[in-house]
Amino acid sequence: MRWAYKYDESFVYQAGKDILVDVENDEEIPEGYTLVKPQDGLFIATFDSEKEEWYEGASQEYIDSLFPVTAPTEIEVLRQQHAELVFTLMMGGVI
Repeated sequence: MRWAYKYDESFVYQAGKDILVDVENDEEIPEGYTLVKPQDGLFIATFDSEKEEWYEGASQEYIDSLFPVTAPTEIEVLRQQHAELVFTLMMGGVI
């Protein structure tokens, strides 16, 4: 028995719809499934049926949108300033 991984009509991986296929006893792999496991780290795993491999289907813009850059909080700014001040004093610098 081996796991088969589901993809939709756009070849995008459908997480949670994997099935077990008994390939040792010649059970057919259903259409829309592959035995090739999608690698970790893909945001939108997309299957290339000609090359029999998964690739990143998400644009860089989409990936960047998942990790919005936020301004540091006031306490984070104060901590950074404090760290820089302590470093300067430890190095014998003058403020």
